[in-house]
Amino acid sequence: MAVRAVRGAVQLERDEAEHMRGQVSELLTALLDRNRLEVDDLISVIFTATPDLHSDFPAVAARKLGIVDVPLVCAQELDIEGAMPRVVRILAHIETTLPRSEIAHVYLGAAAALRKDIAQ
Repeated sequence: MAVRAVRGAVQLERDEAEHMRGQVSELLTALLDRNRLEVDDLISVIFTATPDLHSDFPAVAARKLGIVDVPLVCAQELDIEGAMPRVVRILAHIETTLPRSEIAHVYLGAAAALRKDIAQ
């Protein structure tokens, strides 16, 4: 079993807590599904949000999905001029038998434009 990292992002349509929880839940679920992962495979998850998101912590969505005993941390993304607004990013550390080349990074909706080179 190897330790790997998997990334993902989603752009929110608006800064509302319920919307954020729904979008982040969808992103986390897709990340787990596409990489054939269970919650027990998660080591830790780092969430970042762009500075224009204030309504909730992205990690709340993970807790509501039942990810309760995995270390989670939220941080603010750099405030770069011209950067895509209202984006939540995920960096999850996982245990998996998948080789690095088969890890599916998940960029939903408009966030796919952030990493066209690795978005699945």
